[in-house]
Amino acid sequence: MFARIASIGFAIGASLMTVLSSMPGNAQAPAVASVTVEGTEFIVDLRDGRTLRSRDLVGATLDVRFDGQPTKVRIVGVERDPDDKSGTVWLHTMEALQADGSWANLCMAGPDGRRQGFPLRDQAGGLDFSCTLGAVAKCVRFGYRPWDNGSDGKSLAPLHAACVRMVRGDYGGTNEPWTRNGMGIDVYDIKGVQTPDNAADQAFEAGWTPEGAVCVHHVRVKENTTLAELEAKYPKLKGRTGEICSEAFARSNGAILFNRSKD
Repeated sequence: MFARIASIGFAIGASLMTVLSSMPGNAQAPAVASVTVEGTEFIVDLRDGRTLRSRDLVGATLDVRFDGQPTKVRIVGVERDPDDKSGTVWLHTMEALQADGSWANLCMAGPDGRRQGFPLRDQAGGLDFSCTLGAVAKCVRFGYRPWDNGSDGKSLAPLHAACVRMVRGDYGGTNEPWTRNGMGIDVYDIKGVQTPDNAADQAFEAGWTPEGAVCVHHVRVKENTTLAELEAKYPKLKGRTGEICSEAFARSNGAILFNRSKD
């Protein structure tokens, strides 16, 4: 079911995505010159010179390829993320056409109850639609907007990538998550986009880069793995787990993002 997927890959292009005649105010499907993504918005340039953004596309049905298979997706609603101070994150409610002819929300509910998401450009130049339940969208909403720059003028993309590793508990940087849904984490970084809450029931867990953890003080979910198992599985963490892993040690070894969790 599409509704159970937190991140959806689209092969996108003018030949694969067409704004159909179901868009309000159009008797015929307008010809599409190009489809791109800007921040978290769809940008559709039409051959008649018009440019449509996500909020102009509410009610439209899109022809897309989902995991290589053609399907229809419709945009039900678009609104600004109320928790985003930059005003550049737009939350999309989207539904996919099911085999029985019904429509189902693409997203499961996140911790805040929202069943929304947004498109993002991936490193290959394609498009990912990420639901707010998933790590990619969570990290955007934390303030790590990969298309944007921080106060120092440098890209936030590395912090976003490190954050995705951290949210997933991907200590080895091999796309193997070692966390579980509902785990409380306190995230902060070298640029001050996020600052630590320093809750009394949490302790320093790990320091992170886009390649995974540089050290691990304690594992987030003890039922999933141990420090010894992490060292055996990921040679780069050998001698870098347990008490040696402090925030200072992580910083000195290149970490750009940090987190605390229950020990």
